[in-house]
Amino acid sequence: MSEPKVIRVTGACEHNLKNIDIDIPRDQLVVVTGLSGSGKSSLAFDTIYAEGQRKYVESLSAYARQFLEQMQKPHIEHIEGLPPTIAIEQRSASSNPRSTVATTTEIYDYCRLLFARAGTPHCWVCKKVISSQHASQIVDSILARPADTRIQICAPIIRGQKGEHKEVFVHIQREGFVRVRVDDEIYDAKSAPSLDKNKKHDIAAVVDRLVLKDGIRIRLADSIETALKMGDGVVNVMIQEPDGQKNNGGEGHWHDVLYSEKYACNDHPEASLAELSPRLFSFNSPYGACRACDGLGTILEFDPDLIVSDKNISLENGAVEAWRKGGKRMNIYYNRLIKRFCRYFGIRKSDPFSSIPAAVRKILMYGTTEKDAKKYGHRFEGVIPNLVHRWKNTTSEFVKARLHSYLSESPCARCGGTRLRQEATAVTIGKKSISTVTGMSIEEAHDYFQSLKLDTEKTLIAAQPHIDHKLQTGANFFQRLGGDQ
Repeated sequence: MSEPKVIRVTGACEHNLKNIDIDIPRDQLVVVTGLSGSGKSSLAFDTIYAEGQRKYVESLSAYARQFLEQMQKPHIEHIEGLPPTIAIEQRSASSNPRSTVATTTEIYDYCRLLFARAGTPHCWVCKKVISSQHASQIVDSILARPADTRIQICAPIIRGQKGEHKEVFVHIQREGFVRVRVDDEIYDAKSAPSLDKNKKHDIAAVVDRLVLKDGIRIRLADSIETALKMGDGVVNVMIQEPDGQKNNGGEGHWHDVLYSEKYACNDHPEASLAELSPRLFSFNSPYGACRACDGLGTILEFDPDLIVSDKNISLENGAVEAWRKGGKRMNIYYNRLIKRFCRYFGIRKSDPFSSIPAAVRKILMYGTTEKDAKKYGHRFEGVIPNLVHRWKNTTSEFVKARLHSYLSESPCARCGGTRLRQEATAVTIGKKSISTVTGMSIEEAHDYFQSLKLDTEKTLIAAQPHIDHKLQTGANFFQRLGGDQ
């Protein structure tokens, strides 16, 4: 018996179908269209799909049927030529700004593994290849700082991990350390704070506190070696420069310098990597994401073209739209501010905005620099700094919504839209960073992975979990699929 060429439905009465007889061609793309309520879904899903599923389930054993949903028999007289059916649920598409083709297809996961295991890190300041630092090199770098510099040598034990970490505090005390640094605050080890187990924390043992002076090298070297051992090859040095101590009564600002036995630049100690791990290359991880844009690649900024949408309007007639739509008191305040601005910088408030010199327009938008203040003899906050201040400090949802209309997305200036920290983009394979590779077209990425040449050690590392094979296979698949089209 030959295979039927149609699905023949006779006497379909499901829902609002009125005794429908229809032949639907098989092995073809068939579109069911019609007015709302005409019975499209009743025919396609509640009749054809339901009967196909029901008959398929009936063909299975009683044991298998108990695990499957049983569908009701639709109201039809007869249906023939019906194969087993499937239906795809319709859902509204959700736009996730953190999803890309590479992350969705998991190709990016293999890219992260490849760069973490076979990448060559560079200093993001001077672009030189960086290598591991020995304890003696770390000591030399610290001693190169001015005399009387205060330092605190810390051994990082917990870095960005959730938990209460009570056992860590016990371990630090057993090792003989009397101070501990928890989330950038110094505590006595015996009175360490209770931590929220649902939040991420940083914990370090304070190994030593020193003032740089002659004869300190041996003690410093011992403390650095102890910290490196306890911190798994990483030591964090808190530094307070002598100038900061004098200007602030001995309580100047401290800043951190991270040293690592693994990767660091000799000329720029701040360009250090604690480790090359896959999470460093993830813009969905706080360790890999750009600090400025949080891994989105774009930031919301006040847009001068939205603030002054009509360049032909004068300042007195409300060219600065964001300052025009306030309450009565706010309008009076901003009108006085504009009058002072025009008087300070030698322009007429009746002139169209477009006729104001570019240098003065820039001051109006962004405020005076030190150079501007000396030239004109006056200071001005600027429209955009004023709006930023209001945006950050207002508690009114209405004001927030109104100010939001003057914001626009622009590429993040810090990461250049790569979404990643500078430490991650400074790691290369074949002179390409991971952001450059993921920005390639499918064809370019295919050629890159095919032509990739690694030294013997890195080839073995990349081949161990079949990273290189997975990437080439993925690129081949998308090229055949027509992903560039």
